[in-house]
Amino acid sequence: MTTTDTRLAGVTGDQAGPRTAARPGRPGSRLARARTGLHTLVFLAPMLVVFGVFSWVPIGRAVVMSFQRTNLVADPVFVGFANFEQVFADPLLWTAIQNTGYFALLALLFGYPIPLVAAILMSEVRKMRGLFSALAYLPVVVPPVVAVLLWRLFYDAGEDGVFNTILGWFGAAPVAWLQDADIVMPSLVLEATWAAAGGTVIIYLAALIGVDPSLYEAAEIDGAGVWRKLWHITLPQLRGVLLITFILQIIGTAQVFLEPFLFTDGGPANRTLTLLLLIYRYAFTNSLGGDYGAAAALSLMLAVVLAGFSMLYFRLTRHWSS
Repeated sequence: MTTTDTRLAGVTGDQAGPRTAARPGRPGSRLARARTGLHTLVFLAPMLVVFGVFSWVPIGRAVVMSFQRTNLVADPVFVGFANFEQVFADPLLWTAIQNTGYFALLALLFGYPIPLVAAILMSEVRKMRGLFSALAYLPVVVPPVVAVLLWRLFYDAGEDGVFNTILGWFGAAPVAWLQDADIVMPSLVLEATWAAAGGTVIIYLAALIGVDPSLYEAAEIDGAGVWRKLWHITLPQLRGVLLITFILQIIGTAQVFLEPFLFTDGGPANRTLTLLLLIYRYAFTNSLGGDYGAAAALSLMLAVVLAGFSMLYFRLTRHWSS
């Protein structure tokens, strides 16, 4: 009886074993995985189509146009690298490069650390932190054109301008904020920093929340002050976020357009002419159709430079970010 039960158990085990082992590799499981992948593709298809039509197709069209002489009215003519030679021969190109670099430098000196300092100060606030966060993010909610029109009132060169009125309280003379070639670019950077800093502040606040409080507690036990905690704990914990926001700042400032266009239209004396504003002039200054080939060529050159800089930046900072 014992022998028979053992034999039956062995037979049952032999029959059940292969069935259990074969279950993961059955055609039904492969079919289920294929159906899951198909469902994922169906959900992604609309996004991929929209992204391709409105992003990659225009990029490809711009690359083609950079080798054509076209104003989108007459038939395009293939001219090879003539558009690039025309752009390099334009004396305004080097003016635009210098102005864009100057704007980027000022934005890094003032616009990059201000959101970080504001986020650190707000993270130390125990009460009304939500109110301060909302106030910091409020400029981002304001439409950019409305923000520029508002700041034009602040920068009014007359005595009734907001900033000149404040200067008058201290007995200072009115300042031509947007007409003085020496201070017009810092004025644009100030408005751009005010308009864009709120989003970066929220990013830094979210990163600060993720820092382990026990690190600060251990540092306080060791007698570390505020600056030592900031330098040895806060900044190292935020280095990944700082690297990303730095490269985004560089890319954003290299493509600055709204402030120079609406505040000064590149003036005075082309002191605020930037690369994107020059591209705009190539394409849209002629009512019968601008030189879209030159505009596309300069756009492609800017995109290649920024892509190369981004790749080099991430390569040089790879070990530090990890």
